[in-house]
Amino acid sequence: MASGLLISDDERGYDPDLFCIPKHYAEDLERVFIPHGLIMDRTERLARDIMRDMRGHHIIVLCVLKGGYKFFADLLDYIKALNRNQNESLPMTIDFIRLKRYCCNDQMVVEVKVVGDHDLCQLTGKDIVETGSTMKKLLKLLEDHKPQMVKVVSLLLKRTPRSLGYRPDFVGFEIPDKFVVGYALDYNEYFRDLNHICVISERGKEKYKV
Repeated sequence: MASGLLISDDERGYDPDLFCIPKHYAEDLERVFIPHGLIMDRTERLARDIMRDMRGHHIIVLCVLKGGYKFFADLLDYIKALNRNQNESLPMTIDFIRLKRYCCNDQMVVEVKVVGDHDLCQLTGKDIVETGSTMKKLLKLLEDHKPQMVKVVSLLLKRTPRSLGYRPDFVGFEIPDKFVVGYALDYNEYFRDLNHICVISERGKEKYKV
């Protein structure tokens, strides 16, 4: 399993006033944790790693909605650029899945509906892996379709005592156990329109709680 760019537990991030932040979120963010430019540069490198490791295969690229859509789109743009400019290319079929999580008697339940093709290899793109329970459920369902190979790329891997030990095959950043939003990561559907990955403030949590 590849290691991501490690962000230490004592990393504070950056003052939001140093960045272009939508006015409606100006008081809802504690810190900018991963600036957009760094996200893009790391995503470009992930695309190169995927091309190297999965060459020679025709892959189905599955985007895990909703939080993974921005990372997925940018990652595909970099892979397509490599396809245009290298001697070898990676044929892709693109599809989307949605994971629905809700609380039931203090337990997290995950509903997953997947349509797959057992003749092809699969690359699954996700925004963040926290405990790993959601990915384990998804991978079990994917295996039911008997793909030749399943690889997972996640922009973020969170270090948390709640982790079940699951690690994706490709990781953008390994981050401490902080509540992050932005770059399509949401809090009750807010903050998806924020370019940077940020730590939400207590005011933001209170403002957007349901």
